[in-house]
Amino acid sequence: MNTQQQIDYNRIAQVIRYINANFKQQPSLEELAEQVHLSPYHFQRLFKQWAGTTPKKFLQYISLNHAKRMLKNEQATLFDTSYDTGLSGTARLHDLFVNFEGMTPAEFKNGGTKLHISYNFYPSPFGDLLIASTSKGICHMAFYTDKDQAIAALKNTFPKATYDVKTDGNQKSALQFFNHNNTELASIKLHLRGTDFQIKVWEALLKIPFGELSTYGKLAKQIGNPKASRAVGTAIGSNPVAFLIPCHRVIQATGAIGGYKWETSRKTAIIGWEQAQIDSEF
Repeated sequence: MNTQQQIDYNRIAQVIRYINANFKQQPSLEELAEQVHLSPYHFQRLFKQWAGTTPKKFLQYISLNHAKRMLKNEQATLFDTSYDTGLSGTARLHDLFVNFEGMTPAEFKNGGTKLHISYNFYPSPFGDLLIASTSKGICHMAFYTDKDQAIAALKNTFPKATYDVKTDGNQKSALQFFNHNNTELASIKLHLRGTDFQIKVWEALLKIPFGELSTYGKLAKQIGNPKASRAVGTAIGSNPVAFLIPCHRVIQATGAIGGYKWETSRKTAIIGWEQAQIDSEF
């Protein structure tokens, strides 16, 4: 991400934080543009470039009442119905098959001895990414602002592995997830280091449909442990693979967006972007 892109991203992140704090007042386009000292015209153009939708629609997507309605609705949504009847297009992201295998107990215990990990840096609609992979699949995917810190976090997870800077097919497949032309999506394989409980939670996250939301309590029930909401939250916070394992789709039972390992403003942007992709289909 170059300097101008970083400035633009910071501007949009600032506005998203403002929307989160002031959505009940339904701020106007002019008010939002004023937060980053841009004209309404240039602000709307920049916002749509980064968030994938207009500020007005984005505000609607993340409003408290909207989130509550989504979570309380027990009947099939328009999106569910359309998907079940075979409509194609962006909604076909649902067809993406993401599978993973846990690392062996020995690999888990010894910090990655005998593992060789390739990694590289990539731009995305939501900021720069470090993606790392083994021969079996992606083992780490994280948004970052500082390359050295990003590498240190990766190597801290697998302290005994060997590393090289290299792009491979697994990494390229992951990047296709952000592509508006999803006809080229291929299966994505993950190779993860986690406890049995963490892996169970991450598997549950993968079952949340694209563009939909869930809560910590619902996930706890889904894995058969309804009293484990707090432990589920901890496992979600340990998710090593941003976006592909969609921890951004989990919000608080009140409808509040809640925290995110890679910044709450980025979580909100991803939720809005996913909803915008669905909205464009209908």
